[in-house]
Amino acid sequence: MIGFITKRFINYAILTAIATLSAYALASAILNPAARYLGRNPRPSDETINAILDNLGVNPNTPVIERMWNWIVNLVTQGSLGETIHNTTVVSEIAARAGTSLRLLIIGTIIAAIFGVVLGVWGAVRQYRFSDQAISYGSFTILAIPSFVLGILLMILATMLNNFLGMQLISFTGEYTAGLEGGWWAHFWDRAVHLLLPTISLALMGAAAYSRYQRSAMLDVLSADYIRTARSKGRTRGSAMVRHGVRVALIPMSTYFAYSFATVLAGAAVTELVFSWHGMGEMLVNAITQSDINAFTGAILFNAVLILIAGTLSDVVYAALDPRVRV
Repeated sequence: MIGFITKRFINYAILTAIATLSAYALASAILNPAARYLGRNPRPSDETINAILDNLGVNPNTPVIERMWNWIVNLVTQGSLGETIHNTTVVSEIAARAGTSLRLLIIGTIIAAIFGVVLGVWGAVRQYRFSDQAISYGSFTILAIPSFVLGILLMILATMLNNFLGMQLISFTGEYTAGLEGGWWAHFWDRAVHLLLPTISLALMGAAAYSRYQRSAMLDVLSADYIRTARSKGRTRGSAMVRHGVRVALIPMSTYFAYSFATVLAGAAVTELVFSWHGMGEMLVNAITQSDINAFTGAILFNAVLILIAGTLSDVVYAALDPRVRV
């Protein structure tokens, strides 16, 4: 088991390195870090601009291979991802924003996976009945709604609820209320309230996708011979479904989770912007709009590491559900 996980982790680590270096090369080819200074009034001299870009390690006059090599050397020897155009280190920016994104991602993904699996299994067992039809129509409707529109709709509903109650029950702008007084419980509750709508938005999108995939996998299992064999040995329908059917149906779901996590990250980035959360999604979007190559690469590395972890966890779950893959 340990050897299997180690091999998979090494494979994902190599893919992470390739993705990060490809992102650096792509950003260097597309983004123009000098544009930030060319539009200033008074405009800095070319020598000043080149000196600034050399200090950041993103001067287009330097070959991409040389810049990439210097970036790798600094990462390996100093643990540095360079500096942003705001003269802050990329590592410090990631450290300040990672907790914000992870809090949203972890809670939203767990809720989405649990509800998606449960709804998918329920829909398959109740195939073509009203509950299955309701889950299907609801899932397709959510999947058809862009993530930013879903966030705005949730904010509208929360505003209507607050107006109906005559009080600010649900807050949804930012991570917390600035200047809030009180003890730790007041601050904890305030952050939990602000976390509610972004988490619901992310969980709805994830659960809608997971439920469709889980339903399809479960339908394949329901007609399997081993389910009929378990029933013929005296097991009840529910016992056979849970003990044999759900476990087997979860195997392809664990693989799908790893590949869909990139989509969850993209949805989380948009959700952060809609709800004014200063996380890694905002950092990535700002890096693109401001032609910040180092910040862009750091954000891609962060996302790649999360996908690496998600892929490794999915392989662990896969091996736990199907011991044959450990051989």
